[in-house]
Amino acid sequence: MMKIYESAEDYLEAILVLRERIGLVRSIDVVNELGYSKPSVSVAMKKLRENGYVVVDGEGHIRLTEDGEAIASRVYSRHRLLTQFFIRLGVSPEVAAADACKIEHDLSEETFEKIKAHAQQHGGTFETEHPET
Repeated sequence: MMKIYESAEDYLEAILVLRERIGLVRSIDVVNELGYSKPSVSVAMKKLRENGYVVVDGEGHIRLTEDGEAIASRVYSRHRLLTQFFIRLGVSPEVAAADACKIEHDLSEETFEKIKAHAQQHGGTFETEHPET
């Protein structure tokens, strides 16, 4: 899988989360979710389309491609596990989610797998997969 920019990962993750929450996703939903400007989201969607991560139909609905889905799922599962791990350490849910978002992109696969194994060994199961829609 090719390395993509952190912001692109954030957009793909947001599309995945929105799809689970509301079904069909449009650019305005991404604007509202991430708090970015409409022009910024428009530029990002164009880049994501050009790179083959999303497709947008004639009605403006954004869908993840197979590659986009793979990236979004990986980032989202990391986010969820890290958030839960931090909460179990005693961090407030808000701070845990914010910190997870900061490090989910940069954490090596090796370190993430060790955190995951530790968390499962010491605290039972963690939700790392998102529900299928």
